[in-house]
Amino acid sequence: MFSSVIGSTLTIESVMICLAASVICGLIISLVYKICEHPSKSFSITLALLPAIVQMVIMMVNGNLGVGVAVAGSFSLVKFRSLPGKASDILVIFLSMALGLCTGMGYVVFALALSIILAAVLFIFAKTPILDADTSYRNLRIVIPEDLDYTEVFNDIFKKYTKKADIQSVRTMNLGTMYQITYDIELRDILKEKEMLDAIRVRNGNLAIISSNTPTQESEL
Repeated sequence: MFSSVIGSTLTIESVMICLAASVICGLIISLVYKICEHPSKSFSITLALLPAIVQMVIMMVNGNLGVGVAVAGSFSLVKFRSLPGKASDILVIFLSMALGLCTGMGYVVFALALSIILAAVLFIFAKTPILDADTSYRNLRIVIPEDLDYTEVFNDIFKKYTKKADIQSVRTMNLGTMYQITYDIELRDILKEKEMLDAIRVRNGNLAIISSNTPTQESEL
């Protein structure tokens, strides 16, 4: 159904067709992601040009195993130094690279169709509550003095305000004079979160409490 525009040898026409398709695919993904997540301008430019760059690499390799190994080795030397990204950033980067692979092999119609379909799916997922996170879950970090037994000190409070509360980690602070306890909890009623935090604040001597929607696994990345 889909055929490649690249023949046995590269021509200027086939390269330009693939390059135009790569830029169009990159722009589609970049514009939709800009609407959904509002990334920085530099990241949007990266998404727009990444398919074209990957396409040129694939064209230059052109089935040559030795060249492919050399290209992979050169890319492994690249070090990315930037602010920590989100999971969705990684997703669209891989998507842009996949589109570049398609256009690099000459399947421009397939790449254009794929970019439109996946961009539409991304927009739907981002703008509708289909995959919204459960707002009752919290990552809770509580600092307590060393003389409190962290294993049971908040049990009665959690029993009243949460459906479950699991200790994820414990670490010492200030040369062992304090502990920071990290819990993953599920609230019974999100409207009573402040009431729960006030009760914890009384129990831990008004030391630091951090409540966030980020699960422990993501916050530790």
